[in-house]
Amino acid sequence: MNQLELTKILQTAFAEDIGMGDLTSESIFTETQQSKGVYTAKADGVVAGLETIRVGYQLLDSSSKTTLHKKDGDFVEKGEKIAEAEASVRTLLTGERVILNLIQHLSGIATATHQVIRLLDDPKITVTDTRKTLPGLRIFQKYAVRCGGAKNHRFRLDDGVMIKDNHIKAAGNIKSAIESVRARCGHMVKIEVETENKEQVLEAIEAKADVIMLDNCSPEEVKELASIIPEGIVIEVSGGITPKNIAGYRNCGANVISLGWLTHSVRALDISFNLV
Repeated sequence: MNQLELTKILQTAFAEDIGMGDLTSESIFTETQQSKGVYTAKADGVVAGLETIRVGYQLLDSSSKTTLHKKDGDFVEKGEKIAEAEASVRTLLTGERVILNLIQHLSGIATATHQVIRLLDDPKITVTDTRKTLPGLRIFQKYAVRCGGAKNHRFRLDDGVMIKDNHIKAAGNIKSAIESVRARCGHMVKIEVETENKEQVLEAIEAKADVIMLDNCSPEEVKELASIIPEGIVIEVSGGITPKNIAGYRNCGANVISLGWLTHSVRALDISFNLV
């Protein structure tokens, strides 16, 4: 994980959660009372973001000690010990919720990614995320996707050209949009075009798009359209693909399947924290 970005996120999260101080813990415990806490998986899954535990407690107490029993990308079973932390009782309890929120969310993304790759069961197709991420957490959500075994789509708007339906409407057509991009961007910039029908696919082919996205297409429609797309053009499929139907896209001819729900609406992995 990116240590600088992680520190910034945790500082902001702790400031939001702690405010003027942890009234409960500071009212009950002294600064000198020490303890140990254990993070345990309460469900099977893939863990991600575990460095959050060490960095989080270090921000609250530089004398804290963290032992990680798993590493990011590891599969854990329900009941397995993930990590241990030693610090004052105040520190352990004050940092608990922020740390749990982040590692449960990131582990949920990694777990869902791992599961959907298994369901697809097609090494010829790369699974990726999208830019449908939570503000401020994109770098970590995309990191969690990689922990789950998939790859990343664009990180930012300056990471590549993606001509979508509203761009096409405003530009008039796909050809005009691509010509404008070619006139302004260098040779290192790839151009992807989102298409909704055969006519748009043919127009994107003629305009020499680098990547053609087939939006909201069934596996049968993908197979039909993939058969007319020349080799050398990357075929991406997106929209309406879920764990329930992704197996149907096996051997459909796509190179990439992008899934927005991996980051914007995934279920957190259940992880507990308990003092020893």
